Amino acid sequence: MALYQRLASHLRSGHVSRVVYGSIIGLALILVMEAHPPETGAVVGTLLSTALAVALAELYSEIMGDRAQSSVGGSTRPARTIVADATAVAFGIAFPSVFFVAAVLNLVEDDTAFTLAKWTGLGLIAGYGYVAARLSGRGTSGSLLEAATVGLIAAILIALKAVVH
Repeated sequence: MALYQRLASHLRSGHVSRVVYGSIIGLALILVMEAHPPETGAVVGTLLSTALAVALAELYSEIMGDRAQSSVGGSTRPARTIVADATAVAFGIAFPSVFFVAAVLNLVEDDTAFTLAKWTGLGLIAGYGYVAARLSGRGTSGSLLEAATVGLIAAILIALKAVVH
């Protein structure tokens, strides 16, 4: 499947909100660890283990919610859909680990890995905001405004971290 088709399929899947949710968690973790950085391998381990823990919590809570809903006559979603949603959250959390693996391999400095993780997190959140707005029929200026607004969430996290430390 071509890249464009995969991207279009992803955007139609509803996983966008889950990836953004995970990205915000991942960004918050990065900001906390940056204040007193552990060993670079520990950063990777923290991101990956948090991604797994949150994905499992998401999976369990969604299954329990579906069971409760079905017990009162509601419909349930296929297990594959629930797993895909949890995986999207995990991806959003784990993605910054790529930069720290590069640091472990001495391809970038640790400080650079933190910088890349922070700003790509902000870019991903804002980028998804823009794409979601465009897909919902907003014009370019409205979509840019929405991207700036959701990007502001990440920027505020980054700024608060800078002020506090």
